[in-house]
Amino acid sequence: MDLPGAAHLMLADGVAHLDPARAVFEAMIEGWARQQRVRFLKSDTIESRVDVVRRLALFSNQHPWQWRAGEVEAFIDQLCSGARPIAASTARGYVGALRMFLDYLVDARYGWTSLCVERFGEAPQQVLGEWNTIAHVTEYEGRPGRRPLSYDEVQALFDAADGRADEIRARRRKGVLTAQRDSALLKTVYAFGLRRREAWGLDVTDLRHNPRAKQFGRCGGLFVRWGKSSKGSAPKRRTVLLVPEMDWVTSVLVQWLEEIRPLLSPGNHPALWVTERRGRVSKRSINEAFEKAREDAGLDPVLDLHCLRHSYVTHLVEFDYPERFVQEQVGHSYASTTAIYTGVSDEYRNRLLTRALRDRHAELWEGPQR
Repeated sequence: MDLPGAAHLMLADGVAHLDPARAVFEAMIEGWARQQRVRFLKSDTIESRVDVVRRLALFSNQHPWQWRAGEVEAFIDQLCSGARPIAASTARGYVGALRMFLDYLVDARYGWTSLCVERFGEAPQQVLGEWNTIAHVTEYEGRPGRRPLSYDEVQALFDAADGRADEIRARRRKGVLTAQRDSALLKTVYAFGLRRREAWGLDVTDLRHNPRAKQFGRCGGLFVRWGKSSKGSAPKRRTVLLVPEMDWVTSVLVQWLEEIRPLLSPGNHPALWVTERRGRVSKRSINEAFEKAREDAGLDPVLDLHCLRHSYVTHLVEFDYPERFVQEQVGHSYASTTAIYTGVSDEYRNRLLTRALRDRHAELWEGPQR
């Protein structure tokens, strides 16, 4: 069949290769990548999966039609041991990629099995199953240290980001505008609960007026166009409304738009966050902005930029916003995902408990019996 990635489409007939095994392996890799591209999977996803396949081939010094369960298990075991072992979720991702690659090879419609038997006398096998793959038994498998920031930690982070700009200015060094941009960016990430890619992809025109909250001006909401996609779909879109508890960010954004951003001479560039070279800020530099502020604030180095999004979810819950509203704000398809992000404080839980007791036993809380 002329399926994308079929063996007869990837290897031309009548061509003699100096290294037939290497040529077939490379054709397999390209065929698998093509099969994924036609499903509109992201290039980063495809490249990461292909990288795992190449790493296993290098580790085992064998080609895919020679792989057996022992080679794959030894490869994963080697990654899980040593000074910097990979996390269980990472290992499961690697095994999943290898399992998909082998599923592709053993699918008779693509013709790799018959080709390998004809040329090398053995066929690829699916050597990964339920007996030797990593089960997904808990909803959250991240590092325990990753958590929402407290209100004091958020304030310390922002004070550190502002302080960096003041320090550079006092020393009369270059980079004041960049530091001010980083501070405004981090505050926006928290105030709207954004992912890194969502913040990176913002344009000036993505700022929205909210007719029900005219006091926020042009900062009443953000139109997010680069939300997390799934299964080869386009990036999801949503509008994040500015909640009153985060209204302090309006002055931050207005100052950035009217006073600081023009000094970077962005011209007609649409990006909200621009560099001194008149380009869109990179995703890596957004991470670095958080890491610098975190270090200056003396916060736990396990905390990362995504923890600000966890903080946003947690604090909205503590502000008593309905769960469905919070879910829509952050663009989660399932409430269970939003629940994973939530880590409310003991103070908030005690407040809920007190409220419940007061409602249930009103006679004990009011009047002379109190």
